[in-house]
Amino acid sequence: MVKVRFAPSPTGYLHVGGVRTTLFNYLFARKNNGKLVLRIEDTDFERSKKEYEDIIINDLKWCDIDYDEGPEKGGDYGPYRQSERLDIYRKYIDFLIKEKKAYYAVYNPENNEEIIYKSFEFPQEYSDKEYSISVKFKVPENTKIVFDDMIKGNMEFDTEVFDDFVIQRSSGIPMYNFTVVIDDYLMKITHVIRGEDHISNTPKQIMLYDALGFEKPVFAHIPLILGEDKAPLSKRHGGTSVTFFKEEGYLPDAVMNYLGILGWTVENEIFDFKDKCKDFDISMISNKSVVFDYKKLLWVNEVHLRTKSIEYITENFKNWLDINGKSVSADEEYLKNVLNISREKVSNLKQLFEFSENFFRDDFSYDEKYVTLSKKEWFGKVLEKSCEMFENNDDYSTEGIEKVLSQIAGTGITGRKNVYQTVRGAILGKLVTPGLYESISVLGKEKTIKRIKRVKEELL
Repeated sequence: MVKVRFAPSPTGYLHVGGVRTTLFNYLFARKNNGKLVLRIEDTDFERSKKEYEDIIINDLKWCDIDYDEGPEKGGDYGPYRQSERLDIYRKYIDFLIKEKKAYYAVYNPENNEEIIYKSFEFPQEYSDKEYSISVKFKVPENTKIVFDDMIKGNMEFDTEVFDDFVIQRSSGIPMYNFTVVIDDYLMKITHVIRGEDHISNTPKQIMLYDALGFEKPVFAHIPLILGEDKAPLSKRHGGTSVTFFKEEGYLPDAVMNYLGILGWTVENEIFDFKDKCKDFDISMISNKSVVFDYKKLLWVNEVHLRTKSIEYITENFKNWLDINGKSVSADEEYLKNVLNISREKVSNLKQLFEFSENFFRDDFSYDEKYVTLSKKEWFGKVLEKSCEMFENNDDYSTEGIEKVLSQIAGTGITGRKNVYQTVRGAILGKLVTPGLYESISVLGKEKTIKRIKRVKEELL
């Protein structure tokens, strides 16, 4: 069975590069009826934090990435954690030392890089706290490390360019290149799909696979995501974490869609990533680095915002409110109607909130442009006529609203545009809003009339 893994370190927020790696692992697993394993690589005890692990897991849920295996807890699967597997690693460290493929290295207390003693037996005479004792892997001499990368093609390294490397720190905690080999083997990982920044680790890991007598997985190294300056994408280019995009109001499906087309050649750029599993072909991933285009992401988000079901938009809008500590007072049907007529003119949920906010409150302030408009001699007459005609109107469909506004404009008080802008500002406080007919229809008779009367009281 095909089995892949996503193995983040909980030392910071989840980077979009990590999410893209997870996405390609997910698509590959689903295409091949395989499994995706989540493993938290938290043996860097000084930098690893539980809060970051929680953020990573919650962000993966937000991205709608579900994993298939882990330690069962309370009927559910949690992620594997390397910090809970230290006894397992120790057994394999001991094996390599016994086979004389690794050795103890004692360091000069005054120079942590200078080894003063090497041994295949634990150097008891140096066990005083003054000395640091690590375990180093003995790199085989005059050996070629060769592997066929699914994206990069044939890769070859000479062991002469590698020094013996540490596999267990003096603290007794094993190093990344060692733990990842043990875990991938024991978890039966068949394919390691990860960023190309790990290529330098792969020869070391292959040496360990061979030394332990383990079958090696197939490797695939994905080109990195870059900023506009062609440097690896980082905070100096803009927001890079899932948390940032959540807070800014991007839709999870849009983020996943955009990450999917970053380096993967597809016919149609807009898609639901879960529907795309059947079409995934890892050989179609480009071998060239890709530039993260914030404008293109925003465009993808706009398309999803306009085309997804209003139920999906409403659910994500409420999630965005929770994330940002905001709220609106509205029943579900009214909320859906407001969002549905507002989403055509915005690009993300943050803008959607700002654009639609006045539908949910009666105490909004008026834009300066509208206040200026209120000084016109015809302004009050338009409000009076609007109040009268909307009170006498019982048809609050868009057609009915259009008819009433046309009748007001037909009275000759002022031009059609002035009539529309007077009413528009009265009901929503600003001159740029969703469609006027739709807005009045959603607000309904009572709210519309109440808001027009408020303008008469406050601006005349």
